[in-house]
Amino acid sequence: MSPDIAYFAATLAKIVAIFLLSVHVVPIMVILERRISAWVQFRIGPNRVGPLGLFQPLADLVKFLGKEDFVPAQANKVLFWAAPALTCLPPFLVMTLIPFAPPFEVMGRELPAVIVDSSIGIILALALSSLTVYGIAIGGWSSNSKYSLLGGLRSSAQMISYELALGLSVLAVICVSGTLNLSDMITRQTAFFGFDDATGNWAGWNIFSQPVAFLVFLVASYAETNRLPFDLPEAESELVGGYHTEYSATKFSLFFMGEYIGMLGMACLIVILFLGGWHLPGVAALDLSPNVFALVGLLVFMAKVGFFLLLFIQVRWTLPRFRYDQLMQVGWKVLLPIALANILVTGFVVAWS
Repeated sequence: MSPDIAYFAATLAKIVAIFLLSVHVVPIMVILERRISAWVQFRIGPNRVGPLGLFQPLADLVKFLGKEDFVPAQANKVLFWAAPALTCLPPFLVMTLIPFAPPFEVMGRELPAVIVDSSIGIILALALSSLTVYGIAIGGWSSNSKYSLLGGLRSSAQMISYELALGLSVLAVICVSGTLNLSDMITRQTAFFGFDDATGNWAGWNIFSQPVAFLVFLVASYAETNRLPFDLPEAESELVGGYHTEYSATKFSLFFMGEYIGMLGMACLIVILFLGGWHLPGVAALDLSPNVFALVGLLVFMAKVGFFLLLFIQVRWTLPRFRYDQLMQVGWKVLLPIALANILVTGFVVAWS
């Protein structure tokens, strides 16, 4: 097999694998969301469809596909159809930038466990994740509904407010790491003051050198994904359903999928930026083969991401929703000043160290 064909085949395999992984996260998150909400509220939860109710997401999918595909009479039909796709596509593109594991070895060649290993990976990831707001705003406007329009406007204002703090927290990590490449960010967290991974050291993780940036990024990520307590663009008690009030069937399911894939992307970025990605102290000292080492790294990465996905769910069913004025105050008067102060302190420390 020629090198070009082998590279194409490996890239295609990675695209299919990451797409299937991302898609299958959605039903897993749905069943976990329902189960955890039931536990929090002392309810039983889904227990009718399949063993232990595990086939409930499949039943939900069949229900979505069987519903009437309603389009409001006065809606802008082209934009109304395009909005769900514009919301769902960017999170999938973010996943192409995520390094899930150390490089694998196939037929004597080293293959990175990432589709696009860009030198400006973090910039591309943030840019792509911010594109979802366009789909939400377009969907809210094109529906010709006051509730949808208010939801789209809220989402736009919320995204602008919290992306500033989120970007500044990432900038602090960039100052410490000295790179924009996501794979290099992981590699540089595996060393600390000259010690390498074999020593079992994890003090190089950015969560220890940038705890303030970690907290700011974590809070802002909830606002970026429109999750409680920052789900004001939907706000069922005020706006019926917000930007997707007029959507049903397949188009609504695309909005639904986009939210969960967005959560997955944000959880991956948190792990890469602050928790060493696939790094686990002491694993390199076991002298594993390259493929076994990569597989262990993949499992470690998935475990870390799974923790933050569970945290997304737990927070949703624990904290109440902010009022909109409170949401704006937290973004502009709390997170932004904290992020600015943190980047100033980080700059002074990096300059004088």
